[in-house]
This record gives sequence, C-alpha cells and structure tokens, in this order.
Amino acid sequence: MKTSFLPGRFPIGFPMGMVAHGGPLLTAGDLVFHGATADNFFRAYDSTTGELLWQTELSAGAQATPSTFMGKDGKQYVVIAAGGHGSLGTQAGDSVVAFRLK
Repeated sequence: MKTSFLPGRFPIGFPMGMVAHGGPLLTAGDLVFHGATADNFFRAYDSTTGELLWQTELSAGAQATPSTFMGKDGKQYVVIAAGGHGSLGTQAGDSVVAFRLK
C-alpha cells in the first residue's frame, strides 16, 4: 500500500478523516467509505473492527462525502467527487469516480 499521509503537506496527519471536509458513508455490508482526508486517497474500513480494507489514490483530493447507488446491472456502486482542496494542498481536479462493490 502507498503511504496514506505525506509529512509536511498538512500539519496533522489524519488518514481517518478531517473535520468539516466531508463525512463517511456506511453501507449495509458494514463498510465505511471515507475520502475527506488531507491527501488524495479514498479508503474503505470494516465498521466492526476499524480495519483498513482498501485504499486507492485518486487523481485529485476528494475532501467530500461519498454516495452509493444501485446500477441497472443490480450491482452497488460507491461514487465520490475528486475536486481537490487548495487549502489542504491536495491535487486539484474535476472528476467524479465510481467503484463497483463485489
């Protein structure tokens, strides 16, 4: 896995989240998705243990609350806006990224 916090970019390294920069999404399958961090990563945790299950580096910082929907294919998707945040120093962008759950 890649480093979840880059020292020197923000004075406090909270891979678990940032106050007032978006919230988490909890699924019925006990997954917590979170992208409101001081880096460009989007992460998934087990809500019962807090274990980091998955992370990916986005093209820009999310600093947003993810959402979920059921596709026409009957699969569940998680989507997040990746626009960056100038004050946090994350990469700027203009993407909406979707991930299909298994």
